[in-house]
Amino acid sequence: MEITQLSPNIGANIDGIDLGKPLSPEIIQNIKEAWDEHLVIRFRNQSINDDDLLRFSKYFGELDPPGPNPYGITFLPEYPEINVISNVKAADGTPMGNLGDGEAVWHADMTYIEKPPEAGILHALEIPVGQGHTYFANMIKAYDALPNELKEAIEGKILIHDAAHNSAGMLRKGYSEVTDPRDTPGARHPLVWTNQNGRKALFLGRRPHAYILGLPLSESELLLDKLWSHATNSAWTWFNEWQVGDVLMWQNLLVLHRRDAFDGSIRRVMHRTQLKSLAA
Repeated sequence: MEITQLSPNIGANIDGIDLGKPLSPEIIQNIKEAWDEHLVIRFRNQSINDDDLLRFSKYFGELDPPGPNPYGITFLPEYPEINVISNVKAADGTPMGNLGDGEAVWHADMTYIEKPPEAGILHALEIPVGQGHTYFANMIKAYDALPNELKEAIEGKILIHDAAHNSAGMLRKGYSEVTDPRDTPGARHPLVWTNQNGRKALFLGRRPHAYILGLPLSESELLLDKLWSHATNSAWTWFNEWQVGDVLMWQNLLVLHRRDAFDGSIRRVMHRTQLKSLAA
């Protein structure tokens, strides 16, 4: 097992492990420790199937089912714990996956629920070469580097996380558009998240339709713009240029991620699992 840091502040690659085979408790513990340190872990050149993906994912916690998608369908009925991220459509035009081929803005997954998933694990099956990169930002580093006046401004503040739209901006089934962010449906979470290890991180969810409770709308918008500009600074971000066989795992409550748009005529198929929150 060889660990290589991928950037100064986030991400590491692990070589020497075949995820298609059962892993020993020692190897699993080593992966957990690397994951806690780097927040994003990548394994390359993995030849695994969906059963392998599920077995590997369950080493790290109980699985959470995928969140609702705009189409109201289950993409893999035989594997309900796996979400499909894809632009591919069936012959009748039915989407075979979620998020399409457009840009997915900076976000953390499913923060619009009371207990968002702890982590995501993504397996690349088909990719448009050189396109559709995924970017990650370390929210622990971002919080630590906040100017003192911004730390004071967000101390104790609560943010509404939009439940109506996905990260591609698509309206989820059963929701209506809301023009005033103060009326946004979704969970309320502290702007500063403290995990089980006591580490503090910015907890922003998504920028569109967000609102900080108790502030005039104009002040909320201004403060959120400042926080997002800081949170996505290149100093604590890194991007993965996908290869077929990549398996990538990230700590959802401590990391933001986004995706570049790509040529919709080229197939992109990824299978994804997520871990339940460890929060009480």
